Amino acid sequence: MRLTLPRWTGTLALKALVFITVMCCGLAALLGILVHVSVTNQTVGQARDLALSRLADATSAYEAGDTLLPGAGVDPPGLPASLRALAVAGDRGTMVADHEGRPTMWAAGPADGDRALAVVVDYSQQARTINALDRAILWSSALAIGATLLVGAFAVTRVTRRLHATARVARRISGGDLDARVDDPRTKDPTRPQDEVAAVAGALDSMAASLQGKLLSEQRFTADVAHELRTPLTGLHAAAELLPPGRPTELVRDRVAALRTLTEDLLEISRLDTGRERLDLDAVPLGALAERVVRASGTDTEVRVVRSVVVETDRRRLERVLGNLVANAHRHGRTPVSLTVDGAMVTVRDHGDGYPEYLVEHGPQRFRTEGGAKGHGLGLTIAVGQAEVLGAELSFRNAIDGGAVAVLTLRGSPHP
Repeated sequence: MRLTLPRWTGTLALKALVFITVMCCGLAALLGILVHVSVTNQTVGQARDLALSRLADATSAYEAGDTLLPGAGVDPPGLPASLRALAVAGDRGTMVADHEGRPTMWAAGPADGDRALAVVVDYSQQARTINALDRAILWSSALAIGATLLVGAFAVTRVTRRLHATARVARRISGGDLDARVDDPRTKDPTRPQDEVAAVAGALDSMAASLQGKLLSEQRFTADVAHELRTPLTGLHAAAELLPPGRPTELVRDRVAALRTLTEDLLEISRLDTGRERLDLDAVPLGALAERVVRASGTDTEVRVVRSVVVETDRRRLERVLGNLVANAHRHGRTPVSLTVDGAMVTVRDHGDGYPEYLVEHGPQRFRTEGGAKGHGLGLTIAVGQAEVLGAELSFRNAIDGGAVAVLTLRGSPHP
């Protein structure tokens, strides 16, 4: 079973601080060990030289039969057994050991017979110096690590703040706000050094500007085409009305009506794309409005009002959304089709094959249909756009037992 870590453990700031901490601790430990070993070797070497010098003086005095100085003696008590064995074997050596509760430097050499001549040198001062050095190394390492962490946290936080700002702008752009820009000052001043975050911010701003330009061109093209089509379609419609009755006339009138509907849909989408639509708010009884939409559609749609509320919304736009959902359910689904009002939530369901997978995952896309579906693919797109203007949420899913389900959730404060 894989261990799941908290989300905050994946942040860049935490990873950077952990890396800085590990590196500082490792560097402090390495330098501390080097300093400790160097100073200890120097201190022990000085004490050893002193002890060996005194041992040489004691050996000369012992061989001359003179009285040994204080701190020197033959097989003195406390002499380490390993050092005595070395001396008895004919070699000289030194050793640091505790003697009478104090650190002591011993030096021993051979005497006559199986005895050892040894001198003892007080090592307390040197031991205190090494201990004080170790404490100083620990305190200075702690201070250095703390200072480095503060500086590192400040530097990393500046970078992560810029990254978070860039991420927020990217989310705004993906949400449809194409005017959003990072505007990193480093990208505007070529004399300032350009880091990787500035490069990402500049690339995001360039992408947003390019995307905005292309979408604006597309919107202008759509609006221009729709406007240009209205005039000839009006003349075509008038001419179709003058045709003699008959099946060919009905076919012409039907296709002209379809073209007029498509043109009006394109104009409506171009207005929605501008993002400048204004709401005409009014108190709307949701249950009564749903029943009126179904009657106007002329379809066999069951209306269920579980709980009706009065909402502050744009009546015309809400009727447009519900009308498109009901029309889409009858055009692309199968009966029975139902419209359910439960508080501020309206659900439209059919019993057909359900929505295509791409629509459930990404929402409706213009002029895209699958599975032999009929229509020009703008009805649900307009419904989504009008729902966004209303500040409502429109979601699509497929029922478990079959059929497409569209759920419109109106926001705000409904009044019962």
